[in-house]
Amino acid sequence: MKNIFLSICVIGLMMPTVLSAQTGRVFDDLSVTSSILKSERKYAIYLPPDYETSERSYPVLYLLHGGGDDQTGWVQFGEVLSITDNAIKDGSATAMIIVMPDANNGRRGYFNDINREWLYEDFFFQEFMPFIEKTYRIKGEKRYRAIAGLSMGGGGAYIYALHHPELFKAACPLSAATSYYPFNAREKIVKGTFTDDTIEAFYENHNVVEIINNMDEKQKNEIRWFIDCGDDDRLNEGNVLVHIAMQKKEITHEFRIRDGGHNWTYWRDSLPEVLKFISKYFHQF
Repeated sequence: MKNIFLSICVIGLMMPTVLSAQTGRVFDDLSVTSSILKSERKYAIYLPPDYETSERSYPVLYLLHGGGDDQTGWVQFGEVLSITDNAIKDGSATAMIIVMPDANNGRRGYFNDINREWLYEDFFFQEFMPFIEKTYRIKGEKRYRAIAGLSMGGGGAYIYALHHPELFKAACPLSAATSYYPFNAREKIVKGTFTDDTIEAFYENHNVVEIINNMDEKQKNEIRWFIDCGDDDRLNEGNVLVHIAMQKKEITHEFRIRDGGHNWTYWRDSLPEVLKFISKYFHQF
């Protein structure tokens, strides 16, 4: 009886360790100083269950929030912790780090604006990504890096992958804006500051269909694409046009129009598929 009691005590003491080893961790109030944006920029991060007990490096997913949210959106409403833990546990996703930057602190949007007053894209690639991949144990190679996002963040995922195909293996735009997001609409540009040609070139550089149509043949298979949008989503027309443009260009991609709208119920269902899709390309063939 004494031995049984001791065994139960030992098991009881071990259980918190076992449980914690099965659970990842999320930190959602971290920050990095940006000289480009002249501010502290917040970010959230998901670390996989074995991050603190191993010494290995991990693939990374940059996961972008939508307009009106911040770095906590995917944590609070997208349930990134439980969904990713479950995907890793059931084997549908490989262990990875997920980074969620804030693009909504007074100003919002993932792109540089034409007036050069909001240089978020410069910040992301010149400051944020290098900081993240130096601070955490991340495999700093293209084949271990992916980007995804919803709505405004889906537009960011499109454009970041198209502007920097040398950096990302996979991109997963969800319910994505496919042209320059209307927070900085044409009528807000100071008239007379830029020529019509300059303005047109700027918008073409942030229009997904235009970029695809003008894409060099050598680049068309650089990225593995997973595109997902609801049938009741006001943005599905733009994503259908992207799908058609990719078909004409013979760009390999996965395209989904599922039942649903522009809401977290839809995106929570999308996230497991995103994790499964990018994990396939994180693995070597």
